[in-house]
Amino acid sequence: MTRRRRVYEGKAKVLFEGPESGTLVQYFKDDATAFNGEKKATVTGKGVLNNRISEYLMVKLAEIGIHNHFIRRLNMREQLIKEVEIIPVEVIVRNIAAGSICKRLGITEGTPLPRPIIEYCF
Repeated sequence: MTRRRRVYEGKAKVLFEGPESGTLVQYFKDDATAFNGEKKATVTGKGVLNNRISEYLMVKLAEIGIHNHFIRRLNMREQLIKEVEIIPVEVIVRNIAAGSICKRLGITEGTPLPRPIIEYCF
């Protein structure tokens, strides 16, 4: 990718200005955090998986008429997207107890969960 101005950087991705007005390049990172960012690690390949999962979900949403920001995948880690105002919703899928759920529910960190827990945070 050509060097572009960084617009935003979060825990999981970096947004760069896009090639055309109203577009951005979204880069998916391998970074992982827990305990509200207190614990940090790198999970090799996480960004690649997140890119493909995001692409899949956005394409499926578009197929049923739900407009979204996705334009196309650029490579294994990047997407070309529309610049939009987001609704700040975070979806957390847990298979193993970690982070804030341990404090809230008194579960020992690292405990395998009997089934995935999905949390939505606004």
